[in-house]
Amino acid sequence: MNTNVNTPDGQTPRPIDAGVRIGHVHLKVADLDRALAFYCGVLGFEVTQRYGRQAAFISAGGYHHHIGLNTWESAGGKPPAPGSTGLYHLAILYPTRAALADALRRLLAAGVELDGASDHGVSEALYLRDPDQNGVELYWDRPPEEWPRDRNGNLAMTTQRLDLRDLLATT
Repeated sequence: MNTNVNTPDGQTPRPIDAGVRIGHVHLKVADLDRALAFYCGVLGFEVTQRYGRQAAFISAGGYHHHIGLNTWESAGGKPPAPGSTGLYHLAILYPTRAALADALRRLLAAGVELDGASDHGVSEALYLRDPDQNGVELYWDRPPEEWPRDRNGNLAMTTQRLDLRDLLATT
């Protein structure tokens, strides 16, 4: 683990609790119905709560929400210009390779183009854009005991081409 980071007072930071998880992401979108058509219609998330035509919360598996979508500051807006800061991508973790294969089938059926597809050794990932041009990564993690490691036991992630035909053959 890289510990070359110090707190403002020069101390080595104490690690965050290992049980901490990212609970949800909230995206500004230009058109709520268009965003819902993608996240629910294509990817299969379910609406858990909607606030009129301005916002909605969506989830997988009955959680209160994994993704928030709103037009409060962005109705009719444009994506950020290249070279600006902001969201690089949101990553949606699938529980199995078969579930990721199902996601790829959904994308293909909807005509959604991929920006890329990679095998990172620890995971396999599909990269695409939502209708508002937010980056989206769909991925599954291999079991930790299969993660590539160097001779010192450190993670040795890679970026190799993901064989989409092989992924689609997964059931």
